[in-house]
Amino acid sequence: MWQLFSRERMWHRRDLQRRYDVVIIGAGVHGLAIAYYLCKRGIRNVALLDKSYLGSGNSGRNTAILRSNYRTAEGIPFYDESMKMWENLSEELEYNLLFSQQGHITVAHTDSALAGLRVRAAANQVLRVNTRLIDPPAIKRMVPAIYIGKNVRYPIVGGLYHPPGGNIRHDAVVWGYARAANRMGASIHTRTEVIGIERQNGRVTGVRTTAGDIQTSTVVNATSGWCTTIARMAGMSLPITSFPLQACVTEPLKPVLNKVIVSANLHVYVNQSDRGELVLGSEIDPYTSYSQRSTLPTLEMIAGHTLELFPSLRHVAVMRQWGGVCDMTPDYSPILGEAPQLKGFVLDVGWGTYGFKAGPVSGARIAELIETGKTPELIRPFLPSRFAENQLVGEKAAAAVST
Repeated sequence: MWQLFSRERMWHRRDLQRRYDVVIIGAGVHGLAIAYYLCKRGIRNVALLDKSYLGSGNSGRNTAILRSNYRTAEGIPFYDESMKMWENLSEELEYNLLFSQQGHITVAHTDSALAGLRVRAAANQVLRVNTRLIDPPAIKRMVPAIYIGKNVRYPIVGGLYHPPGGNIRHDAVVWGYARAANRMGASIHTRTEVIGIERQNGRVTGVRTTAGDIQTSTVVNATSGWCTTIARMAGMSLPITSFPLQACVTEPLKPVLNKVIVSANLHVYVNQSDRGELVLGSEIDPYTSYSQRSTLPTLEMIAGHTLELFPSLRHVAVMRQWGGVCDMTPDYSPILGEAPQLKGFVLDVGWGTYGFKAGPVSGARIAELIETGKTPELIRPFLPSRFAENQLVGEKAAAAVST
């Protein structure tokens, strides 16, 4: 007889062993995805370490918007592969991730912003990603609640429509990956902080943790916010600066918005969750910090810009506000691959505001790199050596919240 409730634990608490084939630092969506895809490749003596609880970093603090309508020839196929993986991930993990592929619209309020969207549309179409420009009447038909009138400071002059985009339940993604990786043998160790990385003769030999020392030949830095701290333990400096990024949710409402809306000029985004809450966010804070606290000026900015798009929400109450930490690289693209100066030290860092979207593809490709020892072509443009070689991948214009 089919049971409504299972008594099986989502993941099990295992003793920390003294040796693992791979140690992954950071038990968010990236670390968990790497563990899962390593297990699928037969590498199951894997430990995930996190100084806090599962998904305590940006995996539990983001707004879970998914899309692949990026700007560069390197970024578009990378994120598009991730989108294709998201489409089948609930079935693969046998866990409902509440993926809603409802469509993503970036609205422009100036001619220059519209020109930028036109460039992105053309680049996406060349690479066979479903993205196109739409005019204000089309935006109004898709999103009846949005205001496109003239008597505002920044009237909407057009938009970029990306039908495959949408949102997902971020905590379900963390739980689904953790459950699947645990079932295949990966060990998840929360409340276990890494305090040092051992190395000898130019390669990794182990990690030191608050729960004891571990011997390993491969360490993955899959942290967010503190990736530079972990890198310094390995004797290297990363070209990354960390900024807070804040968001909030309103009280639950009946369905009023079935598209993800982003403004290229107001630097605000709005979507409605499966629980009815409107999820609102803005651009990164203008100062570097590891702070995850919310601030009143940012809330005022989010609320003001949201009401320019949706005046009817003026009486809706905000229920929660929070912050995450974004690691920004000089070219607004991630750093993926083995560190050139330390054998066995693998980087999956520097995601800025894009990280959650790329969880599946980065997890699969980093696992491929670890198993084969060869860099997959899809992540080759994001190698850490690109900065010294002046081969940057400029994705800054691909997100309204990162400018």
